[in-house]
Amino acid sequence: MAKDIQNWDPENEKEWEATGKAIANRNLWISIPALLCGFAVWLYWGIITVQMINLGYDFEKSQLFTLAAIAGLTGATLRIPSTFFIRLAGGRNTIFLTTALLIIPALGTGILLQNPDTPLWQFQLMALLSGIGGGNFSASMSNISFFFPKKVQGYSLGMNAGLGNFGVTTMQILIPLVMTVGMFGGTALTLKTTSGTLIGKIAAGTDTYLHNAGFIWVAILIPIVIAVWVGMNNIKADHVSPNIKSPFGAFAKILGMLAIGFATATFGLWLMLPADVGGSGFMISKWLVLPIVVVLTVFALRMIPGTIGQSLKHQYQIFNNKHTWAMTVIYTMTFGSFIGYAVAFGLAIKVIFGFSHVMVDGVMMHNIPNPDGPSALMFAWTGPFIGALIRPLGGMVADKIGGAKVTQIISVIMVASALGVAYFMKQAYASATPQDYFVPFLILFLILFAATGIGNGSTFKTIAVVFNKEQAGPVLGWTAAIGAYGAFIIPKVFGEQIKATTPEYALYGFAAFYVVCIIINWWFYLRKNAYVKNP
Repeated sequence: MAKDIQNWDPENEKEWEATGKAIANRNLWISIPALLCGFAVWLYWGIITVQMINLGYDFEKSQLFTLAAIAGLTGATLRIPSTFFIRLAGGRNTIFLTTALLIIPALGTGILLQNPDTPLWQFQLMALLSGIGGGNFSASMSNISFFFPKKVQGYSLGMNAGLGNFGVTTMQILIPLVMTVGMFGGTALTLKTTSGTLIGKIAAGTDTYLHNAGFIWVAILIPIVIAVWVGMNNIKADHVSPNIKSPFGAFAKILGMLAIGFATATFGLWLMLPADVGGSGFMISKWLVLPIVVVLTVFALRMIPGTIGQSLKHQYQIFNNKHTWAMTVIYTMTFGSFIGYAVAFGLAIKVIFGFSHVMVDGVMMHNIPNPDGPSALMFAWTGPFIGALIRPLGGMVADKIGGAKVTQIISVIMVASALGVAYFMKQAYASATPQDYFVPFLILFLILFAATGIGNGSTFKTIAVVFNKEQAGPVLGWTAAIGAYGAFIIPKVFGEQIKATTPEYALYGFAAFYVVCIIINWWFYLRKNAYVKNP
């Protein structure tokens, strides 16, 4: 088992080359598959809900969108306490426990999916618990940031985030494939409409093992959890995790803080969701609920007594730095867009291109199956794949020419591609043959995904330069927490606009936000008298 590290200084060239690099790389390459599984379990609702439609589950499309939204809100909220886990509990302790906890929603989802009559609230509970995987990102990124010197922060964080985010693509490819084989036993369900995998369409009437979507991750997680415990390190240096003692004490801290995140996220969901899906019925706007959830979470964590509260008070100093808030907005543009589109992409393809949109008695109908439509499961993986694959490149380019410059270029591309996607989405949603507009829609969306990936890599570089070593880790975790609300906002907005028959409005709004981010990035980091010039 790897030992705790008492002293750690990656900026010391001699120590780095002698022993530091090998230790850091070992932790990185164990961290990546653990994070990959976190993303997979967090976001597999985007694929599961598509197949639930194909199998004829008795839920409204808007109800299915709530599953992805619940997971998105919980995962983002859990990133707030996860931001501070490393200093309180240590890297190995944190990654081990939070990765092991993923087995609970994966196993539960597999069990529930075996019965099409399972009530919606039980799926919602599993979606809530799968948010653990979303929260893991903040702890993982904060942990890796302490292992590497500033000169390669763009690369190391880009690799951890980029390859970790391959959990989205891996899940989108793997789940449709494993559903075709009874590898875990159980009763097969019969497709009511055409489905698909990476290699082609699957005809209606075919048996499908949807429950494998959960069970496959249980099988993958077990060896990864063992590898984390055996191969990763806690760093006990003063600037990282100076006060950790027994693993069980660390686990108790993590579980208590996660409980706070679950409580505030559940309260926010209750305020927002309609009564027929388990909410309060108050239908409070998501734009009001999100700041309520964030403020409640931050405040509740700070109220924890003893050494935890004292440590958090120290780490909360990041909120006094104006760059924390600038980078929070910019990071939300890049990662928030990536993760939100990754969640909504497959279901958007299904809803917009999988149905013909025709006038019947003077009313536009959107529920007539389109036999010539593309299979959502064949294409849903492509955008997240490109966004994740290209992310390390964004970090490496930023290491050479500056993070803010790269971010500014991709921001302009994001505005243009979002407007293009909106145009073709509008044309398709008013056409009896929406597949005619699918190719330009797909190409522009892939460009948008690529831009989010490159920009996310460049923001890592900016954060590493702007903040000192002690603050960089918590800032990475905090910005990742707020950015992750994109996994809630984007599918929620898509669902609302699709219900209103104006899906293009969602992209118009996102494009307007990107313009605001261009201005903020220029003001803080690119203008003549910028606070920090092109970090």
